[in-house]
Amino acid sequence: MKKLTKVLSVLTIGTMIALTGCSSSQPASGNQAASNSNNAQSEAKPADSNKVPVKDQLYIEVSALGNLDYFYDHKLGMEAAGKALGVQTEYVGPAEYDMNAMITAFEQAIAKKPQGIVVVGFEDSLNPVVDKAVDAGIPVVTVDGDLPNTKRVAFVGTGNVQAGIKGGEELARLIGEKGKVAIMTKPGQANLEERIQGYKLAIAKYPDIEIVQIVDTQSDTNVAAQGAASLLQKYPDLAGIACVEAAGGSGAATAVKEAGKEGKVKIVAMDRGNDVVQAIKDGVISATVAQQTALMPFYATDILFNMYNNDIAITNDNAKAGVTGAPTMIDTGAVIVNQSNADQFLRTNQ
Repeated sequence: MKKLTKVLSVLTIGTMIALTGCSSSQPASGNQAASNSNNAQSEAKPADSNKVPVKDQLYIEVSALGNLDYFYDHKLGMEAAGKALGVQTEYVGPAEYDMNAMITAFEQAIAKKPQGIVVVGFEDSLNPVVDKAVDAGIPVVTVDGDLPNTKRVAFVGTGNVQAGIKGGEELARLIGEKGKVAIMTKPGQANLEERIQGYKLAIAKYPDIEIVQIVDTQSDTNVAAQGAASLLQKYPDLAGIACVEAAGGSGAATAVKEAGKEGKVKIVAMDRGNDVVQAIKDGVISATVAQQTALMPFYATDILFNMYNNDIAITNDNAKAGVTGAPTMIDTGAVIVNQSNADQFLRTNQ
């Protein structure tokens, strides 16, 4: 992780120039977590003496599903942002997919009066609390999943349709551009629906490939394994399984291995948990679409930091002009992981 932090620290120099924006409102400092860094920048104070000194500024990410290996990278990204910028950061939220608990965590984050909040936009039930934060003068940037019908400043995350296209092209190649395939997902989650859209766009180019079923994983590896096992029984000639969320790949791998169909049923997973990467090395999973997840909270925090600390006069009155000075969307990209590069994605420090 130290290596990634150094890389991200270098990258932030560029983004501090590119992602500057108008000053947001100036909330007071609350009861804040211990500083992540003794960075020399933390000794500096913003030009406006009414603002919170950099070393005391707080940026919070609110999420759910913190028990999943995938969200390790979210925590890593927030920690890296804190060290690079010399600010305090926190990662909060429930371990399970519990939107009520996540909203409660968000309310508690608002009460701390941070300089900005990063939130994973799981579903529209979060919209009111996001707008509540913005109305209280706390800017919000969504990551991973977007909430476009809110007052959020920006979205930072994977271009999900493109990630689905990338996965679909890989699956088509693996099965020789023909055969029956299934898709595993958690239905109703906007970013996952976009990935499915991408898969369908990619597969539509191959008339000999048929999507026979979409399976609900409930973002649970055990449920995913049961769903994949049912698929294999229902379609004994199934050629491939595509997964658009983290639990699907592990579940599909378990089912395929138990059925003795390793290598026969091609699996394209999503994300780069150690279990998925090891299954690639073992030949059970053929490939995975890995997001550059740590970049999401890192650049989201950078946007919020610049909005608070750097007042760029894009107009003669940014507020009246409706100018935030922040990008609307940053695509952090995705990469195919297979046996050729799996070793580089296997974590040894987790």
